[in-house]
Amino acid sequence: MKTKKTLLAILLITSVISACKKDEQDNPESKIATIENLEIGLNNNEIGIIGKDFHFNADVLASDKLETIEVKILPKSGETYLKPWKFELIWDQYKGARNANVHKHFTIPSYAAEGKYDFVITVNEQNGKKLEVKKSITIYSEANAPVNPTASIFNVFANNARFYRNGNFIVNGSKLKKGDLINAQVTISSVQGEGKMYVLFINKKFNHRPESIDKIDFTKVIVYDVVEHKGWTKTDFFSNSTFDLVTNITTRNWPDLTIGSAQDNNLPTPNAINGTKNWETGTYYFGVV
Repeated sequence: MKTKKTLLAILLITSVISACKKDEQDNPESKIATIENLEIGLNNNEIGIIGKDFHFNADVLASDKLETIEVKILPKSGETYLKPWKFELIWDQYKGARNANVHKHFTIPSYAAEGKYDFVITVNEQNGKKLEVKKSITIYSEANAPVNPTASIFNVFANNARFYRNGNFIVNGSKLKKGDLINAQVTISSVQGEGKMYVLFINKKFNHRPESIDKIDFTKVIVYDVVEHKGWTKTDFFSNSTFDLVTNITTRNWPDLTIGSAQDNNLPTPNAINGTKNWETGTYYFGVV
């Protein structure tokens, strides 16, 4: 008897769900826009740093056609701030599209106030419909940020001579060629907990610029170096070249990579450099994720 009651309940629930779906199909006016793959802040950490870059990503699907997409950072009810501040951006370049990948970077203004805020995303459609999604973010000054990874050292050496240093080529117009020996010193400051750093060559033709490790397509990158840290309870710097402060002995040195080599420095298993990502004449990104 209990079995029959359970079966009846399941069938009834299924019928209700099916009926709802049918109603939606019969009445397209009931549909609204949707948002997927939402990322607010670096690695979706929901943190903004005053004066620094802020990452936002969303895949938007309209029920009809898009008009505008807005983001607002608004004071939270019950919170107190040193000064009044709010922020708004409106993007209209997606007008007329049915779907869009909204991938944006913008700067948290220098005059922003620290605190917890509502982060409101609004999708406006041409048919007058509107979707609003509200999330929470925390705005910090750079000095108070719990974790604020920053590339404090980025030096590249070619054939044991300085090639590039912290944003500038040593000789403007310098180029690399097959057979050149490459070394790079990369240090990331203000990190904590667990993390991994990849230093990569990426052919510009791939238009592949991953912003997090899980977005790296290893069929398109040549790995120069991989370094990992674990269990850091305090904020510290993280480098691919380290030495013992007491003995001054190097405990890890940056690796070698030759332009034109048959394999990269991926760990624990190097990748073959062949096929679509084989070395070729052209422009490459060289950066850290």
